[in-house]
This record gives sequence, structure tokens and C-alpha cells, in this order.
Amino acid sequence: MSVVRVQSADFDLNAELAALRGQDARIGAVVSFVGTVRDMNDGASVAAMELEHYPGMTEQSIEQIVAQARTRWPLFGALVVHRVGPLAPLDQIVLVACSAAHRGEAFAACEFIIDYLKTEAPFWKKEQTPEGARWVDARVSDDQALRKWAAQ
Repeated sequence: MSVVRVQSADFDLNAELAALRGQDARIGAVVSFVGTVRDMNDGASVAAMELEHYPGMTEQSIEQIVAQARTRWPLFGALVVHRVGPLAPLDQIVLVACSAAHRGEAFAACEFIIDYLKTEAPFWKKEQTPEGARWVDARVSDDQALRKWAAQ
């Protein structure tokens, strides 16, 4: 099972993980990552963030990332829920979760998906700071995280 959703509404972490796990007795591990809005970024206070995307294109891009992960690791399930629209500090932005027979596969796949999501999925972030609005550039550390997967 693979599920990809891009939505403005918040998500219920417990409900999402329970649905991913279901009643599948083969699952020995469920690994998840939840990204949240910070109140500071690059030395500036962040009052709010807005995420924009291209509907249809964004979902397709994320589905391709999940499909790549599924070719690398024997997953039973993969879930990506990514929010768009206005967000405030402490709000949940993204959930990535993977289920597998063993934790190593689930951890690796989850990390792979979030690394690719941060660099390859078509999202744009605008932060509201005391100095005004600013677009958030890609981080060098995200590109470095992505390169490790090319070597594997």
C-alpha cells in the first residue's frame, strides 16, 4: 500500500500510523518522520510560513519518490502526507511513514523518501519574518543528504 496526499488540513499522526499498520501481522516495524514549522530559521524569527505547490504535478513527483523507495526496500506500506497553505510555528508540515518486516528497511526507506522530498518535490516555502516575507532557498545540507543515496 502506498498513499500520497497533499492537503491544507492537519493530520492525526496516530490515526495515520494505525491505518498504515492495519492488521498486517507481517509488519515488524513502522518508522515515521514528522516535520514541523520552527519559529526560527537562518537566524530570523518566523511568524508564519506558506507552502505552495503545483496540484497534480506535486503528487505525481511524490508518488515517483515513493516508487523508487519501494524498488530499493521490501516495504509493506509507505505514506506521505504533506500540507500546503498557511502554517504557524509548531504546525505539522509533513508525515513520512514506512512499514516493513524489519526496522532497518523501514528506517532507510523513510530517510530516503524525506531526503528526496526535501530536494525533488515541487514545493515553495515563503516565511513571514520581522523583516518581511522571504522565499526559503534549498539547503546545502539537503543536497548533501540526497547525494548519499546516489552512492548506494
